[in-house]
Amino acid sequence: MNEPINERRKIALEAFDRLLTIMEELRVKCPWDREQTIESIRHLTIEETYELSDAILSGDLSEVRNELGDLALHLVFYAKIASEKQVFDIGDVLNGICDKLIRRHPHVYGDTEANDAGTVEQNWEQIKLKESEGRLAGNVRKSALSGVPSSLPALLKAFRMQEKARGVGFDWSEKTEVWDKVEEEMQEFQEAEASGNLAEAQDEFGDLLFALINYARFAGINPEEALERTNRKFMQRFQHIEQRAYEQDKNVKDMTLDEMEEYWNEAKKTTASP
Repeated sequence: MNEPINERRKIALEAFDRLLTIMEELRVKCPWDREQTIESIRHLTIEETYELSDAILSGDLSEVRNELGDLALHLVFYAKIASEKQVFDIGDVLNGICDKLIRRHPHVYGDTEANDAGTVEQNWEQIKLKESEGRLAGNVRKSALSGVPSSLPALLKAFRMQEKARGVGFDWSEKTEVWDKVEEEMQEFQEAEASGNLAEAQDEFGDLLFALINYARFAGINPEEALERTNRKFMQRFQHIEQRAYEQDKNVKDMTLDEMEEYWNEAKKTTASP
């Protein structure tokens, strides 16, 4: 019964070894690959990550497979460059993540109990924080939020900071409390906007967004994914308006708002949600 699984694992290991071999050859024989550094391919890795995200959101599993291949190449590329500097190699990378997974899943590899995903997440954050305890930068202890990359987009950063804070017990107890906070922040934003103080209104709008992200988290919604789905719907429907204008030899800017609204509603009926 295990034969098919064992065979697939054998094929996977052979494929990974093939990739390692190709990477070694490219670093010797290809002028472009030979010149690359960890710093020079960083922006390409970011681009590939966004391409994977697009493929996932579009539901195109064939493209997901292709983009995962690109990211696997980058993983091997970084490790190969580091091995040439005798810093670490791909074995160190893989053993490192294996050790981390075992350490952070004590409910699987130890005697800790965790019967739901929420408890697993909380345990993960607590273990991660404990791992960093005692590591000092000057006299400053590492923060529970330090694992959130500073370069993350603001919406995703807010979501991850909230998750990190929850991992150490700093969170709302009830979803209704979070919605009360949303309404409170909405009121404060409206008052700030009415006052004409743009800086204050901007601060309050940020607080409102942060509260909405918190509510999305309690509702089991990833706000980054939700917003991107809305972005895609907007693009799809607006492009429908542009197409209808083109069919009538019109420029969109010359259409009336009523015409645009008509075609927008038409697009809602004729185009599927992403």
